Amino acid sequence: AHTNAPGVRNVKRWQDIEELLDAGINVYTTVNIQHLESTRDVVAQITGIFVNETVPDKLFETACEIELIDLPPDELHQRIRDGKVYIPEKIEQALEGFFKKGNLLALRELALRHTAERVDEELLRARTSAHVTNAWHTRERILVCVAPNAMAPRVVRAARRHATSLHADLLAVSVDSLRQGGVAPRGQAHLSEALSLAEQLGAKVERLSGHDIVAELLAYARAENVTTIVMGKPVRARWKELLFGSVVDHTVRASGDIDILIITGEEKHGTELKTPKPTKAPSWRAALDVILWIGGATLIGFFLFRSFGEANIAMVYLFATVIIAVRRGRMEALLASLLSVLVFDFFFVPPRFSFAINNISYVLTFIVMLTVSILLSTLTTRLKAQSRSATRRERTTSDLYDLSRRLAVTRKKEEMCLMAAEKVKSLFGYDAAVLVSVDERVTPITETPSKFEKLMNEQAVATWVFDHGKPAGRTTETFTGSRGFYLPMCGSSGPVGVLAIDAVDIEVLDPTHRHLLETIANQLAGALERAKFAKESHESALRVETERMRSDLLSAVSHDLRTPLASISGSAGSLLVQPELSEQSRELARTISDEADRMAGLIRNLLDMTRVQGVIDLSLDWYGTDELVANAVYRTAKEFAHPVNVVLKDQPLVRVDGPLIEQVLVNVLENAARHAGKDVHVTITISKSANASAIEIRDDGPGVPPGQESKVFERFQRHDSTGFGLGLAICKAAMEAHGGSISVRNGEPSGAIFLIRLPVQEEPDA
Repeated sequence: AHTNAPGVRNVKRWQDIEELLDAGINVYTTVNIQHLESTRDVVAQITGIFVNETVPDKLFETACEIELIDLPPDELHQRIRDGKVYIPEKIEQALEGFFKKGNLLALRELALRHTAERVDEELLRARTSAHVTNAWHTRERILVCVAPNAMAPRVVRAARRHATSLHADLLAVSVDSLRQGGVAPRGQAHLSEALSLAEQLGAKVERLSGHDIVAELLAYARAENVTTIVMGKPVRARWKELLFGSVVDHTVRASGDIDILIITGEEKHGTELKTPKPTKAPSWRAALDVILWIGGATLIGFFLFRSFGEANIAMVYLFATVIIAVRRGRMEALLASLLSVLVFDFFFVPPRFSFAINNISYVLTFIVMLTVSILLSTLTTRLKAQSRSATRRERTTSDLYDLSRRLAVTRKKEEMCLMAAEKVKSLFGYDAAVLVSVDERVTPITETPSKFEKLMNEQAVATWVFDHGKPAGRTTETFTGSRGFYLPMCGSSGPVGVLAIDAVDIEVLDPTHRHLLETIANQLAGALERAKFAKESHESALRVETERMRSDLLSAVSHDLRTPLASISGSAGSLLVQPELSEQSRELARTISDEADRMAGLIRNLLDMTRVQGVIDLSLDWYGTDELVANAVYRTAKEFAHPVNVVLKDQPLVRVDGPLIEQVLVNVLENAARHAGKDVHVTITISKSANASAIEIRDDGPGVPPGQESKVFERFQRHDSTGFGLGLAICKAAMEAHGGSISVRNGEPSGAIFLIRLPVQEEPDA
């Protein structure tokens, strides 16, 4: 539980541990109970010391193994007195401060409780794996209501402790409403801090919006099957609650079967409202508008005075006040309310044309009239604000829909990235760039005016975000010194890019903005992935069609060539047996026969290739591996100047298509003779293991060019001008059809080693 040195990538040491774990490295570490985030308030209450360095509880909860180091307080005191903990000058200070016996006992109990909860979890898993059946209760779900005040982090930590003790899921919810429209920026900062804390503590965070906080909160709680709601209850004067209302009281009364847990706080923890700015006096146009409407209401009052009572005339003034509230602002509406009462008193209340009152009951009339006017103007102003808020939400939804629609009809990734960057700029005013992976490097596709995304340190941050799939940069706790805020664009098959925001002027990123940015990033990721898949699908279809046409062509050509080649070979053979043929003519006939045989072999490979490209119909039977090797050696004997050496370490039986496997061996041997020459020495070793029968073919030729070990088995891969490059491709296809494999590597000090492996099956009876 420590903060790293300035300039290090991660702010906290526990973030380094997360990276080690993601890299597959085991971590052994220690932590004191007072450094767990959820126990911070409890420890401060016990010891009087507020611990600044903490570790998120999720790190403790995800540990594979927990070991409790429990030392009695007296023994710890003795170690401190012996100088094993502090230098002599600090011993007494420690014993009289944090390490008082009462503090240690309380911390010891906290540690024991946390360990007991962990043991209980492990016991539950053990019983589950042993299929122990018991009657389980419905799982608890805790919802914490996060308000924009200084008490919010404390409420979140209390809810986390309560959820941990009940083994419950934790949800954190904040409701944006007009009631919070006057919250000061510091209160909004407290709200963002508390929501970030809730995410660190493993809670599911949601931000709702609506006019009625309680209705939205309870609707969400019932939809999520919440059993307990945790709320903060700032201690405020009763008159404030009566005047402004209490969300907590309303929630308690409307909660029904949902339990409400109240966390008390101090008065200073209440919601901090915006400091009222000096209000400008209404402009002369606004003042003239107020005078005209109140004057018009007065004129109508003169017409109604003889036929209707004062109450009906008061309604006319209320109507004028509402019209002014709709047309103008809050100050003009308040001015109209006050002016209405004064004009009504002057012109229509006896004695008329005087502010004097001869009946005390009119005082109540004036109070009611002024109160109703103010309420109507306030409600009208609030309705206008709510309408503006709904308009903003509708615009945001419309913009996201428009982006989704435009991305769906676009195929070029550059245009997609530019659309997303422009949408971020239009929605939030942030300059944005999009970086995608090109040749294993994160490269900007769009640019910002400042071009910050091209700086070396910023590209390093973007690469880290792409590799780890986590946000980083400014306003986060990873790479806090960078200029940009980076969001990974994650698709179904992993990250496809990074959305970079120029956050040089952003101190705290609003959670709502962050969630919308994540939505845009995910939309763009899906569009880029869809375009990539569409391109790959098109290229795959082209490859399939090309291969089909090539196979048809090869098959047709091969069959058409076999008849004339048979005639050529037969004619050459007839010439060779003629006794009167001269030696020169006999040599020419022998050359014709050899070349015809070579061409026949090439055509046979072409036909084999077209065969193995389809579904191979294997004719399986039991063969001795040594028999297959012997036949292949016999068929290729004329290719080598030296006899092929065969080493029998075992003589396994294999159930294979004999002619096809024999052809595989022939192709490998002919490949060795072709590329290493007739003088090459070849050794074939036959062996057997528990998993496979192996045939190793080793030569002392030049070997395979480095880096070409896997490419030699691809079709039409040739290393000289001889052949079509099909022999080894046929070998690979045939071995895969048998469930076996073929591979090649270079030997020491020279030569190539081909390893053919066939699966072992239970041998038949003798």
